[in-house]
Amino acid sequence: MNYKQAFKHFPLLLLSALLVACGGQQETREPNPKVDKLKFPSGFEVEHLYSPGENDQGSWVGMTFDDKGRMITSDQYGAIYRLEVPAIGSDSLTPKVEKLKIGPNGDEKLGMGFAQAVTYAFNSLYVMVNHNPNDQFDKATGLYRLKDTNGDDQFDEVIEVRTFTGGQGEHGPHSIVISPDGKSLYIVVGNHIDVPEMDHYRIPRVWEDDNLLPEIKDPRGHANNRGAPGGWIAKIDPEGKHWELISVGFRNEFDIAFNEVGDIFTYDSDMEWDFGMPWYRPTRINHVTSGSEFGWRTGNQKWSPDYTDNLPAILNIGQGSPTNVVSGANSKFPEKYRRSIFAFDWSFGIIYAMQMIPEGGTYTVKAEEFISGSPLPLTDGIFGPDGAFYFATGGRRLESDLYRVYYTGDLSKEQKQVLKVEDLPEEHKIRRKLEEFHVGGPKAGAIEAAWPHLSHADRFVQYAARIAVEHQPVSQWQAKALAEENPRALAQAIIALARHGSKSQLNGMLEALMRPDFGSLKEEDQMNLSRAFEVVLFRHGIPTGALRNQVITYLDDHFPGSTNRLNRVMGKVLVKLEAPSAVPKLLALLETAEDDPNYQKTFTASSDLIMRNPQYGLDIAGMLAAVPPAQQTYYATILGGAKAGWNDQNYEKYFTWIDNAFQYKGGRSYVGFIDRARKMALATVPKDKFDHYNKMSGAERLTGTGNDLQVAAVQPEGPGRRWTVEEAEPLMEQLAGRDFEKGHAMYQATLCQSCHAMRGEGGAVGPDLTQLGTRFSPRDILDATINPSAEISDQYEATVFVMNDESTVVGRLITEENGVYHVSQNPFAPNDLREIPKSQVKSTKVSEVSVMLPGLINRLNEEELKDLMAYLISGGNPEHEVFQ
Repeated sequence: MNYKQAFKHFPLLLLSALLVACGGQQETREPNPKVDKLKFPSGFEVEHLYSPGENDQGSWVGMTFDDKGRMITSDQYGAIYRLEVPAIGSDSLTPKVEKLKIGPNGDEKLGMGFAQAVTYAFNSLYVMVNHNPNDQFDKATGLYRLKDTNGDDQFDEVIEVRTFTGGQGEHGPHSIVISPDGKSLYIVVGNHIDVPEMDHYRIPRVWEDDNLLPEIKDPRGHANNRGAPGGWIAKIDPEGKHWELISVGFRNEFDIAFNEVGDIFTYDSDMEWDFGMPWYRPTRINHVTSGSEFGWRTGNQKWSPDYTDNLPAILNIGQGSPTNVVSGANSKFPEKYRRSIFAFDWSFGIIYAMQMIPEGGTYTVKAEEFISGSPLPLTDGIFGPDGAFYFATGGRRLESDLYRVYYTGDLSKEQKQVLKVEDLPEEHKIRRKLEEFHVGGPKAGAIEAAWPHLSHADRFVQYAARIAVEHQPVSQWQAKALAEENPRALAQAIIALARHGSKSQLNGMLEALMRPDFGSLKEEDQMNLSRAFEVVLFRHGIPTGALRNQVITYLDDHFPGSTNRLNRVMGKVLVKLEAPSAVPKLLALLETAEDDPNYQKTFTASSDLIMRNPQYGLDIAGMLAAVPPAQQTYYATILGGAKAGWNDQNYEKYFTWIDNAFQYKGGRSYVGFIDRARKMALATVPKDKFDHYNKMSGAERLTGTGNDLQVAAVQPEGPGRRWTVEEAEPLMEQLAGRDFEKGHAMYQATLCQSCHAMRGEGGAVGPDLTQLGTRFSPRDILDATINPSAEISDQYEATVFVMNDESTVVGRLITEENGVYHVSQNPFAPNDLREIPKSQVKSTKVSEVSVMLPGLINRLNEEELKDLMAYLISGGNPEHEVFQ
């Protein structure tokens, strides 16, 4: 133990001495790095119970408790296990673990495995398999029910409830959740699985892409063959005979949880490759209402949360990979946690605790980090019969661990407060009443009851009313829709008619939408009417003749509008109509548009995630150093599909912008998306000017696929590995005669130059490396590179700012002026400072994590690592002896 460690533990050592001196007894716990790395609230205890990987039991991603209080878990790529978990306070924490023998033979050849989720209910174990059959596991992707029919405490009967079509993988079928009344099951499925035939659809089965933005599928191929409606949630009876679709439009929601009044919540994912693109949506908490749609579509076709025909998130979390969602209602935790919904982020190792506060027809969210750690790839979690919180880490064959969390404080004075339906806001009650018309087919009086709420001020009520109308025969309400005078109700009614009507009604729908005085409307109503135009044109085509000109005039007179979101919709509608002024107006916006600073504001700032995960943190740091202009990118994509309105001057402006766009850095697909818009526009240029505009637009910058920029410097060939000092140190004996140029290239490729200066060039985030080799041994240099947090100079240490809401901000404190901390969080953009008012900070402490991220050399093979080390030892001197 060095002096810093000794000082850190001094209060604990002093307390121990005082307890012994006073005759007191101290409960001791052996240090455990798997627990010590975790941050969690005071008053709680976290125990590490088990490591499946150390026992060749794979990587656990699902868990449940059976009727005897035993835990059942599933390996993502293997078997199902049952555990007898020691009680809290037991001398030993190690559970008794058995691998279940499933099927009539009960032998080692398991008939089931590769389970994404397991749930014990109705005297059965329900298993969600996500796998193609093979020699060991012969069950296809789908839902299965396992029973013990002979009383031997093993599952000898396997019932196929339903298999699924589509694609396997991590966007397949996920969780199985018991309904609040204990009579049904809900299943949660990602966007790579087709919606099967169901007995009833809360959202009518008329979904389409409904987006006039010129389609660009993911340039790297992700989900290119997946169409509407994306991921879905269904309700089934215990036998799986009756299926009811509840909600659609997710990317890859993994789990759901119910609150006290039976409302459903999920945590849906983003597409991290889309970061920096205007259609990127952060990971988000959704309130899943009856018949809801959340707008996932492939590529750039994803719907904006602003579109009135889908529902917005109730909380945007930020970057991450959502997994588990669970209610704290069965916990033995303090009141605020019993009323919380917990959500897991796999990528950055955060468990969020969220209090859902009823507001209007939905909820607002008060969130906090409950548990976090790095690395902590969270998979599943559940509250046990003992009221403790059990959670697992693992997935993707990563190291897997099982933990238990329990509260050590006094709960005797806690007054349990239960949210009741009668206490909900009036909008909640209206929404629930309208949702009764989503079930059981057409109902008398539905249109009369729902129609007045199409113009309700609450968006969730509006949505429920429209879906209620859509469940009634269209012949009963189409005339009413076309005659509607209220602009807000009109937009909802025409969207409904566009979804259920026919092309013969095209003219009538467009004429109805042009009745309101557009310029006198509120921005929200202008937005909704514009969206209604988009859905009508997408579904039923472009009008001709005088009607087309009337629609162009109606919208063009008010374009550009007052907000970015309005201009996005109006712009693509006018381009689709081939309005003569659309291209010039959009080009003017392309040059001047600025992003909305708080659009889709996230609970967790991207910069706060950089140090939590070396792999994803580096990607985020690079993107934040050169974030693309999202609003301009949207206009550029619209213009890419424009067929009319071009001339030489307009082409010059457009392709100059495209070339400039390649200086920014978004997610992995950013360059490809820009290139596809570029190519769409090039398809309209005169043939004799193609080469000119192709070059002007940056063609020479791109690789052959158009997905990446040409890189002049030599890049690592790999294959890399997760280097340790022990593995790398023997290579240091073989550094004579290394290649200076390759060493310099590896120095750049591993991003050392971004943060460190050498011979007067480079960044200033870390120490100057010119004299590195004269001051430190090769092992010291290796150790500092591979384990940067082991020793941190106080000149370069980071500070952890604990905020009043218990969230944390990590970064280098640069200055403190006028009650404001100025903090640098991104090692690749050190001059981008975040301002933190001191009034919002509860406490500060020195971070034990270096601002230098680990894993930077893991791209390198042995020879490349030796070239890099030689370059570092030489201090960038080509005459150094290691290069002779």
